[in-house]
Amino acid sequence: MAKKSGILVREFSIGMGPKLFQKRRKTTTYTIRWLPLGGYVRLAGADDESKLDPGMTVVLQLNDKNEVVRIDASESDLPIEGIPVQVTKADLVDALIISGYENGDEDKPVTYHVNHDATIIDKNKTELIIAPRDTQFQQANVWQKLATNFAGPFMNIVLGFVVFLIWTFTVPGPATTTVAKTTPNSPARVAKIESGDKILSINGKKMNSFADVSLAINQSKGKALQMKVKKNGKINSVVVKPKVAKIQKQKVYQIGIVAQSNENAGVKLKRGWDTAVSTTGMIFSAVGNLFRHFSLNKLSGPVGIYSQTSQVSQMGFTYVLAFLAMISINLGIVNLIPIPGLDGGKLLLNLIELVRGKPISEDHEAVVELIGFGLLLLLIIAVTGNDIYRYFIK
Repeated sequence: MAKKSGILVREFSIGMGPKLFQKRRKTTTYTIRWLPLGGYVRLAGADDESKLDPGMTVVLQLNDKNEVVRIDASESDLPIEGIPVQVTKADLVDALIISGYENGDEDKPVTYHVNHDATIIDKNKTELIIAPRDTQFQQANVWQKLATNFAGPFMNIVLGFVVFLIWTFTVPGPATTTVAKTTPNSPARVAKIESGDKILSINGKKMNSFADVSLAINQSKGKALQMKVKKNGKINSVVVKPKVAKIQKQKVYQIGIVAQSNENAGVKLKRGWDTAVSTTGMIFSAVGNLFRHFSLNKLSGPVGIYSQTSQVSQMGFTYVLAFLAMISINLGIVNLIPIPGLDGGKLLLNLIELVRGKPISEDHEAVVELIGFGLLLLLIIAVTGNDIYRYFIK
């Protein structure tokens, strides 16, 4: 979205921390970093300008037009091939020039024009495109800023939906009201319910799904049920008395049937979509409840997520997939909360700019962002401490 808006994407990183791998394609450097804790999109902006301080030595690589196309500012022992220049003045935003002394010869000051798409190797040895003013985020119009800031959380939600659509094909299809089999000595077998029979109604109530069947059986509290069953094209009435069983220390009522699953691709896709929609709704509801009745126990940080992921991973791959989808949707929704430091905070500033007809000053925006990050940092510390207590001490 940033690229479509004319904003330079200097880096797209998977992971955080020290760089493991980098590959530059056109104007963007793609990196993989050691710590698998999210990632980031590094846009050209006022706070991300490539600066060369007076006195530092850089190595410049020129093209056939004598323009600087590559700047090594890493001060590495193995610089690129080019001309060493001790910088006296540099502007990589507006004038696009570098002035200094070539090979340290102070008798011969030189000034080089920098190509608009030149790259610079920073002290971390990451090579990025420089950030001229016309490519910076601040130069985009308010609608482009809104779209770019919204794209991140939106894609988190989209990823969650995609994962749920993958998940739905890794598990059996939705259970139907048709019986796949009955268990030995069960109430269903006593009532002569067999494989292939379809449960139409229970106590006069139509059964539209197996969930309806399970609910009706459990609500019986062991009382006999009047069931209409379709067998070989004929409708029969049978009486079934559920048995009680204990599952995870809870009483449940069963008649001993296993439902036949619907393996139709369209039905599975609908289940995946419906699950994603319902999950999104539940998360929105949970976020609203958090503001109405705040509690640290309703929040989890990296420690809590690690503990929960560990538990889910023991349940199998399909559970991990569903958990991943839920976390991704959750991340997108939480990131839309209008708190400075989150994308929702940036969207709020964009909306204020839209109403005012002009952007908030960079100084005021920086103060708001700083306060927001400070509050988020305090919240992260509190949540992490609470997670450690809940999962490892309590």
